[in-house]
Amino acid sequence: MPQTIIAPVQHELLIKKSRFIACVQPMTDRAAAQKVVAELWAQHPQAAHVCWALLAGGQSAAVDDGEPSGTAGRPMLDVLRHQDLEGVLATVVRYFGGVKLGAGGLVRAYTDSVAQALLSAEKIAIIKLRHLICTVPYAMEGMIRREIEIAGASLDNVSHADDVRFEFSLADNAAIPFVTRLNEAGHGRILWIDPDDEPAGE
Repeated sequence: MPQTIIAPVQHELLIKKSRFIACVQPMTDRAAAQKVVAELWAQHPQAAHVCWALLAGGQSAAVDDGEPSGTAGRPMLDVLRHQDLEGVLATVVRYFGGVKLGAGGLVRAYTDSVAQALLSAEKIAIIKLRHLICTVPYAMEGMIRREIEIAGASLDNVSHADDVRFEFSLADNAAIPFVTRLNEAGHGRILWIDPDDEPAGE
């Protein structure tokens, strides 16, 4: 299950006099990530490189920023993917210490910088929710309320007209079994409404 992190985490490594300042933080998209990278350059004008990797809603990036191709951005991205993270930006600011690390040394340095930062990250699962709407006879209101509570669903709205209308949200992977169970319990008296068919403004 994909996860994201709640708050930014940082870690600094010193390898052969080079400083690697890593940060992993929640991030929504590429434009926001590029803004953060620009801010890092403003904060660290003497840095040799600001390398970064992004995983956010299908937008991924791996930027070496002048390091040999494949030695910085890609290893950082691999760490994020390996930990099944989503909606995160990893950045590493490097101050060159005068000693070349070689391709293998750079890959290890950038990988370790991000991995060490993530050791202190507080992660949270990303749960995709499904919005469900149904109408039921008044006699079934209590039963539906209990089922929604048992399922751990979030009850968004209840309205009373000719029938009782429920709007609620629950984890996407739990929606189909839940609907099936309610249909069996309701003996065909539950009417499901597709949220996409709702008139605009309701």
